[in-house]
Amino acid sequence: MSELLLEILSEEIPARMQARAAADLKRLVTDGLKGAGLEFTSAEAYVTPRRLCLVVDGLPEKQPDVSEEKRGPKVDAPEQAINGFKGSLPEGAVIEERELPKGTFFFATVDIKGAATADVLVGLLSKAMGDLPWPKSMLWASYPDRWVRPVHSMICLFTGQEIAATLGAVTASKTTVGHRFLAPDTITVSDFADYKAKLMAAKIMLDPAERRAKIKTDAEALCAKEGLTLKDDPGLLDEVTGLVEWPVVHIGSIEDQFMELPPEVLTTSMRTHQKYFACQDKDGALANRFVVVANTETKDGGTQVIAGNERVLRARLSDAKFFWDQDRVVKLEDRVDALNDRVFHAKLGTLFEKVARVGILANDLSNSIEGVDASLVRRAAHLAKADLSTGMVAEFPDLQGLVGRYYAVADGEDAAVCDAISEHYSPIGPKDTCPTNPVSVCVALADKLVTLCGFWWIEEKPTGSKDPYALRRASLGVIRLIIENKLKINLLSIVKNQMFLLRAVIEFRNTMKLRSELIESSRYTEEEALEVAYCKMDFDGLIELDSEDINAKAEDLLSFFADRLKVHLKEKGVRHDLIDAVFALGGEDDLVRLIKRVEALQEFLGTEDGGNLLAGRKRAANILSIEEKKDSAEYRDAPDTSLFQQDEERALASALDAARPNIDAAIADENFVGAMQALAGLRAPVDAFFDEVTVNADDVALRVNRLKLLNGIRSALDGVADFSKIEG
Repeated sequence: MSELLLEILSEEIPARMQARAAADLKRLVTDGLKGAGLEFTSAEAYVTPRRLCLVVDGLPEKQPDVSEEKRGPKVDAPEQAINGFKGSLPEGAVIEERELPKGTFFFATVDIKGAATADVLVGLLSKAMGDLPWPKSMLWASYPDRWVRPVHSMICLFTGQEIAATLGAVTASKTTVGHRFLAPDTITVSDFADYKAKLMAAKIMLDPAERRAKIKTDAEALCAKEGLTLKDDPGLLDEVTGLVEWPVVHIGSIEDQFMELPPEVLTTSMRTHQKYFACQDKDGALANRFVVVANTETKDGGTQVIAGNERVLRARLSDAKFFWDQDRVVKLEDRVDALNDRVFHAKLGTLFEKVARVGILANDLSNSIEGVDASLVRRAAHLAKADLSTGMVAEFPDLQGLVGRYYAVADGEDAAVCDAISEHYSPIGPKDTCPTNPVSVCVALADKLVTLCGFWWIEEKPTGSKDPYALRRASLGVIRLIIENKLKINLLSIVKNQMFLLRAVIEFRNTMKLRSELIESSRYTEEEALEVAYCKMDFDGLIELDSEDINAKAEDLLSFFADRLKVHLKEKGVRHDLIDAVFALGGEDDLVRLIKRVEALQEFLGTEDGGNLLAGRKRAANILSIEEKKDSAEYRDAPDTSLFQQDEERALASALDAARPNIDAAIADENFVGAMQALAGLRAPVDAFFDEVTVNADDVALRVNRLKLLNGIRSALDGVADFSKIEG
């Protein structure tokens, strides 16, 4: 068994692409080896900023010999066909005649000698490297196809011998180079162990896990020397690991004048622009220190490196401090009108118009949330987007909302308003904290619903994997806000009202646009233009709230919420078919009530009574389906008690009559556990009925009456959920 070593040395590969590239290279090569019949014991991929490496152990030196069997024509086939079959076979093939049910056929057994693994690898590796799926790639003069960055050289060794694999104009050899500055000389290697050891001596740490661990350990040690701790930032640690081949960690200082900036501004500036790690004091507050990871060693122990990075950070933070000082000169409220100059969407108007719609909806929502001050909700909605016109957000877009909160505090706004400005974008993802402050909840929910309703109204919905406006994320945010805060709201009514408002706004905007065009034509005065424009406005269409178009789009958006809710609940172990079963009842747009019903249903079906009753309902539904189709009739009337002949019929009818009002009352009180308990009481009479009663009796009247009784079983259960949607 032998070893394959592959290295591709190139210009710097973007850090975000490295891990995926290593995994793809391993997958493409190992899949190719398996397809060629070359088994192996292990395969590992490594990546640094400048090189992709793959080592495969346990490869055989040649492919296994195989024997293939080919069926030819019948023995009595035309001579031309027989000669063609024989002529297609390689030398040494063994031909025999074999009797089959459809006649006697020629069969040929062909023994194929396995090729040398080294010969197979040439084409296999060249294809794998060329097929690497880079998110972004480039062209350059010496390479005919697209690849991520210009390739300098390649190593390709099998059993220590060179394999002439190619990537563009580069042919593999057994040489590479070390660190670009610390050890740039050529290195000749014989196998992976030799390769890794010589790279380490040449200041290249090949394994990203080792680089990551070293960066973290060294950074924590430097912080500990100064009585500080390293701020946990796994994402930045991963990125920096992909930026260096020989990590050397240093700690620098932040000038005191910049420490008055909000900590989020400091960390964002350091993290986003400079890839610096923040430090914290023993109380968890941001300290005036930062950690920088260099990719080289210096004779002065890093003194110049630290000084240079402090100088660069000083310039960055000077910009931030300038924006911080200048922005606070203008009150947040005075920035709201500037949103008129920012287009939210060409078909949905400006951000100022969106903020107005958010304010209306947030105010309406405040009536459904206990303990919320509607005036604070309106104020928070009015100011929520105002920081988008600040210099700080222009410089640090990720801080929108957070910056607004700081400016609102400086302006003396109520604490609940300040928090809502910061939190109204949340929850952004499944791991993001969900707002619980009532004012924040109202504004956050309104903002997301206005966005969703707007894009649904203009038919800009997510399609396939494309979701340019992050509407799936917004819908999950709505779901989490409602569920985690246990909000009792009717989504369908809210969506319809919002779409009605959108329709009116868009119609009015079109009217004003027409008015402007008429005035500019110089054919009408301002009063005449307004009159003509209003005459063309579709007032009749605006009057009818439940128009067909609004209903259709609102129902479609509710279906989208249902799909997102399935995704959300599936992660919590709730079955998607139970959600379907409850949604299929129709008219359910209270998510909190819906989930209570789903949870009660799941608990009920997990019991013996629930499982048996579900089976009984399916049996009843199957019989009814067959008989109704055969008779072209439906058996939905109440059964005639005078036609009952067996005690089991009477017992079932009595149980159904007793259960129905209990089920209806429990559902009306949202006591879904109680409704399930009422259903459980039907299990024994249903089982007894199917055990003792023949439904398809010879007597027609008796048969019809028993079918009506079966319908009673079906309708009783379907009042709780559509059991036909439940699997199993």
